[in-house]
Amino acid sequence: MLWILFLLPVIAIVWYWYPDKPLPKDVIIDKLVVHKAKRVMEAYSGNTVIKTYNIALGKNPIGHKEFEGDKKTPEGRYTINARNPRSGYYKNLGVSYPNEADKVHAAKLEKSPGGDIKIHGLRNDRGYIGKFHRMKDWTNGCIAVTNDEADELYVAVKKDAEIVILK
Repeated sequence: MLWILFLLPVIAIVWYWYPDKPLPKDVIIDKLVVHKAKRVMEAYSGNTVIKTYNIALGKNPIGHKEFEGDKKTPEGRYTINARNPRSGYYKNLGVSYPNEADKVHAAKLEKSPGGDIKIHGLRNDRGYIGKFHRMKDWTNGCIAVTNDEADELYVAVKKDAEIVILK
């Protein structure tokens, strides 16, 4: 039975260092589909799923983002509208949240809808966490991937690519 105590850390170390399959070279990603309940994001080129990423979400992931500070990841159709190679989190792609419906809903609640929803890597001083970041939802509403994954998405996702965020 003692061998199990030895085996578990070994498995964790192997999993951590085992590389994920990279995106094919020169592929253009024109659509991302996030399945919040499954904690995955699919990257599409045309109608073909090229890669599926395991992700972390906002700390309060159930339901659609309603206002700034609710720590929810929005749901709906948006676009990738910005890129920032030097943010507080390793590289990011901006999501066009809030749309007009989001703004109207937040106004009814007499709150700000918020903004700055991104797909990003880990906090700049925490890249060593790697895949372990996926063990819990930790962002303020963003979609988090590993730094290596942020690198490949930063290059491959085309300007104004569609992102669909589902429950």
